[in-house]
Amino acid sequence: MYVLVPDDPVFFARFQSLEEPLLRRLHRLHVAGRESDDERVICDAYDSWVQILLQLPLWCRWHGTDPSAAPRTAELPRYVLYDTRGHRLTSLHPVELTAADLGHLTACLDLFVEAERARRPGADRDDGLTDGLTDVFTDVFRRVMEVLLLPPPDGLLGTLRDVASRAAVVAVTLPEEQETEYRRFCEEIVTILSSGDTFAYRQHRAMYL
Repeated sequence: MYVLVPDDPVFFARFQSLEEPLLRRLHRLHVAGRESDDERVICDAYDSWVQILLQLPLWCRWHGTDPSAAPRTAELPRYVLYDTRGHRLTSLHPVELTAADLGHLTACLDLFVEAERARRPGADRDDGLTDGLTDVFTDVFRRVMEVLLLPPPDGLLGTLRDVASRAAVVAVTLPEEQETEYRRFCEEIVTILSSGDTFAYRQHRAMYL
C-alpha cells in the first residue's frame, strides 16, 4: 500500500526515537535467555522499522549519496510542491509499505500497550517489557503508527506518484482541489503528532500552513 510520508523533521525524529526502546527490550529478553512470542513480535517489528526507515525522505536525502547505502536511497522523488499562489509547500512523498511491515509494528504497539496496562505499583513482573516502559514511549509509537496508517487523498496520491516516476527534477503546482486535500491531510498529520502541546502544535503547523 502507498502512503504519503511528509518531509517533516518532527515525524522523522519521532520515528527514529522508537529504535532505542525496541532494541533495549530485545536485549533484555535475549539476556533473560528465554525465547518467547513477545521477543519474536519485537524482533519482527524492529526489522520492519528498519525497512520503513530506509524509505523515509530525510533518511534518503542524508544517505542518498553514500555508495554503500541501499539502492532505494537514490529513489527519493525529485520534485518541489507549490500552492496556487506560488508558495513553497512541505513535500509529501509517496512510499510503498508492505502490509506485513505495518502489521508487525502494529502488533508490537499492541504488545506494549497491553504491558503498560498490566503494570501495577509494586507488581513483581520483569518480562523485559515493562522496565522503563512509559506513557511517553507508547504515545509516540501510537502517533507514528497513526501517521503511517493515515489514508492519503486519492487525487493527491495519484498526482505525486505520477510526478515521482519522472526522471527530471520538476516543480509541481497543485490545483486548487488538490491543494485543499493537501492542507487537510497535513493538518491531520500535525494534529496526530503534536496535539496536546499548544506551543509544539503551533510551531509544527507553521511548517505546512
